[in-house]
Amino acid sequence: MNPDSDPPPPDRFKLPSVRLVDLKSQMPPKDWPHAPVHRLAENSVYFVTASTLHQKHLFNTSKKRDLFERLLLAFAKASGWQLEAWAVMDNHYHIVARGRHDSNNLGEFLHRLHGVSARELNKLDNAPDRQVWFNFRDTELTLQHSYLARLNYVHQNAVKHKLVPVANQYPWCSAAWFERVASPAQVKLIYGFKIDRVKVEDDF
Repeated sequence: MNPDSDPPPPDRFKLPSVRLVDLKSQMPPKDWPHAPVHRLAENSVYFVTASTLHQKHLFNTSKKRDLFERLLLAFAKASGWQLEAWAVMDNHYHIVARGRHDSNNLGEFLHRLHGVSARELNKLDNAPDRQVWFNFRDTELTLQHSYLARLNYVHQNAVKHKLVPVANQYPWCSAAWFERVASPAQVKLIYGFKIDRVKVEDDF
C-alpha cells in the first residue's frame, strides 16, 4: 500500500470536515489539544512512529515542519484522537495518541494525514508524485509504566537527537505545551521517567 495515495472511500472512514482549506481556517495559530490525561483508561492509547521514505530529511525547514505539525494536530482532532505527546523531526515523527469509542480508525487517520501532508510538501518543493512517507509503526500501550515512559520519550525526543539542550526549546514537539497545560505534579511525574531503556526504532 502506498501511504501517499488516496484512501479507500468506505462510509465509515468519511471525514467530511477534513479539507485543507477548512484545516487552515481551524488552526489560529495551532489547534492545540486539551490538557493531557496521563493515565490509562478504557480508551486505547497508541505510540506511533513514522518515517519518510529512505529516511530522507524532507521536512528540513521551519516552514515544512510547521506545515506538518499543524496538519497533525488538525487531523488528530478531526479524527477523534487526543494527542498527548508529539515530536516532529526532519524525517520522522512520534506521537502518543488516545482514541475514543467514536474515533476514526488509527490507520485511516494516519493514512489521510500522510496523503495530505505529502501533497502539500510536494507543492512547496515542486516535486509532484514524489512519495514522502514510508510507513508507520504503532504499539498499543497497556501498562501504565510503559505509557508514562513513552510520553516522556516523545517530549524529550529533540534532546535525544541533540537538537536542543532542553525539550521545551524545540518548537515542533509537545514539551512546551505540556509544561504549560499540565500541573507541576504531572510535569514532575512524567519527566521523572527514564527513557534510556525505552525500546523504540529511532535511529534516524
